Amino acid sequence: FSGVGLLNFFAVMFSFLFVDLFDTLGTLIGVASKADMLDEDGRLPNIKGALMADSIGTCVGAVLGTSTTTTFVESASGVTEGGRTGLTAMTTGVLFLFSPLFLTIPSFATAPALIIVGFYMMGSAIKIDFNDPSEGIPAFLTILAMPTAYSISEGIAIGIISWIINVITGKAKEKKISPLMYVLTVLFILKYVFL
Repeated sequence: FSGVGLLNFFAVMFSFLFVDLFDTLGTLIGVASKADMLDEDGRLPNIKGALMADSIGTCVGAVLGTSTTTTFVESASGVTEGGRTGLTAMTTGVLFLFSPLFLTIPSFATAPALIIVGFYMMGSAIKIDFNDPSEGIPAFLTILAMPTAYSISEGIAIGIISWIINVITGKAKEKKISPLMYVLTVLFILKYVFL
């Protein structure tokens, strides 16, 4: 670590923080939307507890040397089928005991299941107002960037940066954009400039 340098270390930590934060937020909101758990403003009540559980799981998993233990958007398929209490997650965990057996199944046989998961996730896109460019363009860029960059967080970053269209079109006051969005926009632009 002596050759890394303090500035590079903080840049890497900042990147990991935002990748994990936005992956988790995107997954939580998406799955909660499928489960009809969002309030009338589109917010997830008690999200703090879910984020805390995810962050503790991620830290404990890293200390124990496991693969990433975090929320995954594939949970939406369990929620779509009626999973709400955690029994679905526990069943999935037990099935992982048989993962060596499942690894014998070729990837082309499991691809249709992933297509169905993607299909269920795209159901939320009908709620986007594509008649309003200041709403539709950031959403389109976010949807486009996620699969092409292989990262939910990169898609969210591109979407946040593209919200600058609201400033350009003069709709920033009408949309009541939070000051946090401006800070995040600057931070993400700096990330792409310097990393």
